[in-house]
Amino acid sequence: MSKAPAADAARLAFLLNELRLPSIKHLWPDLAAQADKEAWPAARFLAALAEHELADRDRRRLERHLLEAHLPIGKTLDNFDFNAVPVISKAHITALASG
Repeated sequence: MSKAPAADAARLAFLLNELRLPSIKHLWPDLAAQADKEAWPAARFLAALAEHELADRDRRRLERHLLEAHLPIGKTLDNFDFNAVPVISKAHITALASG
């Protein structure tokens, strides 16, 4: 690798760090190589990077919320005893959980 591309890669890593885009920072070299190999248009390359960043943010957000909830490990709605609390409707809770 010559000096210019190495400098560009280092600058890009710094910029992505500053913009708080860790997934793009991690994935862009492999996706750029694939995009070059398959002659992707720039919009497709950028969309692929953005999709990965969004998916990773959603995953991290879910992990963070589960940690903050302090829920017991292994507890799910499937093993909740609805008979212990007859006021709660299992059908209603199941419908709410499915969105």
